[in-house]
Amino acid sequence: MSDKNALIQPDRGQNAVSLHLVDKNGLDAFRKGLNAAQRTALEAQRFEGDAGSHAILPDGEGWMAVAGVADAGKLSSWCMARLAETLPAGTYRRIGGEPGAAMFGWVTGQYRFDRYVSEPKEEGPRVLLTSEVKAIEPILAEAEAVMLVRDLVNTPAEDMGPAQLEAEAENLHKAYRAEIRVTRGDMLEHDFPMVHAVGRAAARSHAPRMIELEWGNPRHPRIAIVGKGVCFDSGGLDVKPSAGMLLMKKDMGGAAHALALARLIMQAQLPVRLHLLVPAVENAIAGNSFRPGDILKSRAGISVEIGNTDAEGRLVLGDALARAGENEPELVIDFATLTGAARVALGPDLPALFAREDATANALLEAGIATDDACWRLPLHEGYREYMKSDIADINNAGSGGGFAGSTTAALFLDRFVPKGVDWVHFDTFAWRPSAKPGRSKGGAALGLRAAWKMLRNRYEEAG
Repeated sequence: MSDKNALIQPDRGQNAVSLHLVDKNGLDAFRKGLNAAQRTALEAQRFEGDAGSHAILPDGEGWMAVAGVADAGKLSSWCMARLAETLPAGTYRRIGGEPGAAMFGWVTGQYRFDRYVSEPKEEGPRVLLTSEVKAIEPILAEAEAVMLVRDLVNTPAEDMGPAQLEAEAENLHKAYRAEIRVTRGDMLEHDFPMVHAVGRAAARSHAPRMIELEWGNPRHPRIAIVGKGVCFDSGGLDVKPSAGMLLMKKDMGGAAHALALARLIMQAQLPVRLHLLVPAVENAIAGNSFRPGDILKSRAGISVEIGNTDAEGRLVLGDALARAGENEPELVIDFATLTGAARVALGPDLPALFAREDATANALLEAGIATDDACWRLPLHEGYREYMKSDIADINNAGSGGGFAGSTTAALFLDRFVPKGVDWVHFDTFAWRPSAKPGRSKGGAALGLRAAWKMLRNRYEEAG
């Protein structure tokens, strides 16, 4: 796509096309301010102020645009995104107010994933001017983080394996002078037995690893961000049907969210001691695949009976969460494309949110609404722990609830590996958009990222 930093610029009186944002309540007043030619053009295009619609009107020797929005006094992230997708290349200025939150969708609406297209469509940038100069950098940072998630998730597994996730962490290490530690090779020797079991059947080029990055002042509050990095999920010996594998390049979407959130934290110099953890594996099929019925050790000392090799994400996260807990963080947030049950319950737009602390859950829900990145809380219901029981081990990785409460039982499994008393949040996110919406392209998607970032800023910027 175009240079993201050029898409929003300070308004210094440059020549620009006028943009008018009008809701239904303000349409009559807007009409009265037009000349006869402009009113005729508006009527010819049957513009009625519906959200998402727009019209092109003559304006002296040039032209201007008018767009319908739900509420011209309270702009959403997406209300100008369709304009950014469809207007001709050029420079634009909102008339009658600042673009505010709509700047975010203006940038993400111009996202294109054309890495594999031999002749990408050439499009010049649509530049938006604003006098809110201090807002430009944080909005661009958020937009770039969201588009990083999209890029990573959209990339096919052959080009986005554990080594490539490691390379992304290396980029963060170099850019922000963070400490990096990558555990490769025999993961059993390094006490990551469940990461080893899930990833051992993959080719050497996609060998399993634990990627860790630490940044920030050790005197600041310690937080851990964990992301599921299953770069492709065949299902293992409990193999998925072919239709179930089509989107499994996105099974590292949790890792993409974690990397993007870590970048936001470091870029903004948030006063925390950050510990990023990404267990990166491919759940492949080979003669040494782990099997249904196996009993796995874990870093936490909990024995796990394998009821289903396709419930592998919770296994690698278990070792990562146990590792995170060893440094006594005050907050742990994990992201994972973990269960189809969450999608059945909430659809593709809403990430399922699980949290131990009500105050943290409420802060995330409020942050999601404020950033147009809504989440929905599901329960860590104690009564469903019995679904994870095993007759021969401490816990089973596949619930025995007959398909009931699949996302909750997965979250309860993870809960066993987080030390008691730690403020822990789990996002069961889809990381994918089945169909495009303004500012939100079809394909890889960041769901829950902006909510988490807003909550962290509210929590730690004030404390700092």
